[in-house]
Amino acid sequence: MLDGVSLSAALRAPGLDLAKTTAAPAASSGADFAQVLGSVASETVNNMRGGEAAAISGLRGQMPVQDVVEAVMSAERSLQTALALRDKTVAAFQEVTRMQI
Repeated sequence: MLDGVSLSAALRAPGLDLAKTTAAPAASSGADFAQVLGSVASETVNNMRGGEAAAISGLRGQMPVQDVVEAVMSAERSLQTALALRDKTVAAFQEVTRMQI
């Protein structure tokens, strides 16, 4: 599930303290941005696969309708969050490319 709660939980991963600021990067082992982004992306993909599997199970009559709806809605939230992150990333990249050097 990739909603606001899981995203904030991912940002509070062990070794990643957003409240602590330092002048130079610390040499200690901790989650860097790429690791956090990778884990969020893999969680999104797994959630999308779970929603698809639930939909197929629902069509076969092997899963209650309420569970299918919950799984599909969770996958939809994950997709919407991923698209919002993509849009923000593209907008930030375009802003950087417009900067004059």
